[in-house]
Amino acid sequence: MTDRGASIPNSSNIARAELDNGITLLVYENPAVQSVNLMGSLHAGSIYEAPEKSGLASLTAGALMTGTAARDFDAIHGALEDVGADLGFRGHIHKAGLSGKALAEDLRLLLDVAAEALRQPVFPAEHAERLRGERLTWLQYSSFDTRYRAAKAMREALYPAAHPYHYGTYGDEDSIARISVDDLQAFHEKHYGPQSMILVIVGAVEAADAIELATNAFGDWRNPAQPAVRQATAPEACSDGRRPTVFLPGKTQSDISMGVIGPARKAEDYLAAQLANSVLGEFGMMGRIGKSVREEKGLAYYAFSRLGGGHGPDPWTVSAGVNPENVELAIASVLEELERLTTEAVSDEDLADNQSYFTGRMPLRLESNEGIASHIHSMESFNLGLNYLAKYDELITSITKDDMLRAAQRYLRPEEMVVAVAGPDRENSEAAD
Repeated sequence: MTDRGASIPNSSNIARAELDNGITLLVYENPAVQSVNLMGSLHAGSIYEAPEKSGLASLTAGALMTGTAARDFDAIHGALEDVGADLGFRGHIHKAGLSGKALAEDLRLLLDVAAEALRQPVFPAEHAERLRGERLTWLQYSSFDTRYRAAKAMREALYPAAHPYHYGTYGDEDSIARISVDDLQAFHEKHYGPQSMILVIVGAVEAADAIELATNAFGDWRNPAQPAVRQATAPEACSDGRRPTVFLPGKTQSDISMGVIGPARKAEDYLAAQLANSVLGEFGMMGRIGKSVREEKGLAYYAFSRLGGGHGPDPWTVSAGVNPENVELAIASVLEELERLTTEAVSDEDLADNQSYFTGRMPLRLESNEGIASHIHSMESFNLGLNYLAKYDELITSITKDDMLRAAQRYLRPEEMVVAVAGPDRENSEAAD
C-alpha cells in the first residue's frame, strides 16, 4: 500500500463491527477535529411505497424528529441546540438517510436522539400536518419552475409508470394530500428496522467507545416485519424518440432535460462512464457541452451533464436553460457532442486532465469528518471494499480512452434518449402577438 493509501481511511484504520440484529457499524478516529459526525442509512426509501402514496417515505423520514415516545418536539430540538448539535433524516429512492454532528463529548446524546427518532417516533398530528403543508407549498411552487418541470417530464417518460424511478421522492400534490398520520405510522412500523442498516461515526472518539455507545443505542432493536431489500432493474429502453413538452405560460426561459438510463454505482464500467461524463459536461466550465453550447454558440444560460450512479438504474442526463428561440439549436448542439463522445476516443490531453481532476479532488473531499463519513458509507453501501479509497488513484489512472468510449457507447444512445422541454408555448405566444 502506498503512503497516501496508509494515510486515508482504509481497512487498517476503519473499525468495522456487525451487530447481531443486522446493523453494520464503522468508526474512523480523527482526533485532529474535536467533533464527531454521524452518517447512516436503512432500507426505507420510496421504492417501498405505493405509487398512489408517492412521497410517503420522504415524509416519514422528515417527521421522525417531530416527537418520540421519550421527547416531544421541543425537547428533541432543545437537547440538540443546547450542545450545538445537529441531526436530520431524509428519504431517498432506496434508503432513508441520517446525518448528524456534535462535539465528540456529546456523541452519546447524538446517538440516543437518533435511536429514539428511528425506533420510537410518534408523529404528532400538528407537526405532521405542518410538514405536509410545507411539502404541498413546495410542490405548488415547483410546478411553475421550468427546470423542475423539464426534469420531471424527462423522468416520467424515461421510466414507465410501473417503475419506482417514475415517481419523484417528494410525491405530487395528489399523493401528498392522500397521506395521513396513520400512513406515516404504518410505513415506519413495517419498513424501519435494523436489518442491513449502516451507521458510520467519524471524529475525535476511540473506536471501541463509539462502537459501545452505538451498540447500547441500537443493539437491541428488532423488527420482524421488516421486508427483504428491494432492487430496481433497468426498464426496457425506449427507441421512439420521446419528446415530452410542458407549456408554462408567462415564462421567458425554456429548460431542457435530456436523459438515458445510466449505470448503477456497482457497474464495472461506472468509473469509465463517470470520467466520460466529466469530459462531456463537468470538467472546467462544464466540459464540452458547456464550451460548445454556452460559451462558443451562446445558446444557453447554463449547460452541463450529470451521471447518477446510485443503487439502481439512475439516469445519465444533460440539462440546459435556454432562450425559447434556441431550444432546437441547443438540443442539436448537445446531440453533436454526444455523437462525438460516442464515435471518437477522447484526446490524450482530455484523458490526462480529467484523471488529474478526479485524483486531485479526492483528498479535498476527505478534509472534513463529513466527507470522510460520506465516503466510508459509500464504500460499505455499494460493497466497494474498505480499501477503495487507497486504490482510487490506481483505479482512475488505469482507465483508458477505449474504456471511456465503450462506456459512452453503451449508455449514450441518441435513439434511446428522452428529450423534455419546459417553457412558454412559442407558437401560441406568437399568434397572440
